[in-house]
Amino acid sequence: MADIGIDLGTASILVYVKGKGVVLNEPSVVAYDRDTDKIVEMGEEARLMLGRTPGNIVAIRPLRHGVISDYTTTEKMLKYFIRKAVGRNFFGRRPCISVCVPSGVTEVEKRAVETATYNAGAREVTIIEEPVAAAIGAGIDIMRPCGNLIVDIGGGTTDIAVISLGGTVVSSSIKVAGDDFDDAIIRFMKKRFNLLIGDRTAEEIKINIGTCYKRPENISMDVRGRNMVSGLPKTVTVASDDTEEALREPTGQIVEAIKGVLERTPPELAADISDRGIVLTGGGALLHGLEELIEEKTGITTMTAEDPMSAVAIGTGKYVEYFNGKI
Repeated sequence: MADIGIDLGTASILVYVKGKGVVLNEPSVVAYDRDTDKIVEMGEEARLMLGRTPGNIVAIRPLRHGVISDYTTTEKMLKYFIRKAVGRNFFGRRPCISVCVPSGVTEVEKRAVETATYNAGAREVTIIEEPVAAAIGAGIDIMRPCGNLIVDIGGGTTDIAVISLGGTVVSSSIKVAGDDFDDAIIRFMKKRFNLLIGDRTAEEIKINIGTCYKRPENISMDVRGRNMVSGLPKTVTVASDDTEEALREPTGQIVEAIKGVLERTPPELAADISDRGIVLTGGGALLHGLEELIEEKTGITTMTAEDPMSAVAIGTGKYVEYFNGKI
């Protein structure tokens, strides 16, 4: 039976199977029927229902800010995704599973993830801190005695850590990430255009024209929503410069958190980071202009990992391979 690495994210779940790579990448959304308490859909099908369900069907995210907020649903979702990723082999020997959690979680929150994974069919569970998994997934040799600064921007949390000799030296986890970028866009649309939009529309704006650093050319897109004054559907044109203004606050908080970690970093490691640069991972790292913004505010070269979305899942799986190989 293959060893499995799971990136249990607020926005999406990625499953890495030893020897196969990332075999599953689905939104961590569950739709269930309130009347019968039965699950209707999970993953991508459930995400399409967000904000569009009749009264009896509710589409929810059972994880908030990187931790479990709905235990029973998370357990069912884990079981479903593990079966989907591994197929029939699931009914053979139980797999060893490693799961990553944000660096700031409490022991109680860690235990909740561990128990849910055991109940979902794991024989053995290893809990890994997100920045360590992200560093391995980004191809960094974390066992060397030199400092690496990793910034993992997920859906619910941003994890910042200085890693050396396989462990975390200084770390910080803030509850500002991709979801907060969406919320900031929703608030901005209300304030500037009197337009009410949903989470999915906000995400589309973020992906298509979103930026946190002035683009060389100001691009725009049409956005549909509900006019807050008349209550009728309305279409407005939004420019990338508008999103730069909307995203100023959440991206500013991430920059401040990075500065905070750098201030607490031992001088030898700080010199290494200045030399090697900052590495960004996670879906939030795909936001246009983030590299330039961090570079400008810290004065340190900043780069995004090759496959930022999958870095944590790959690192979680490789962690198992790596340490199983060593033992």
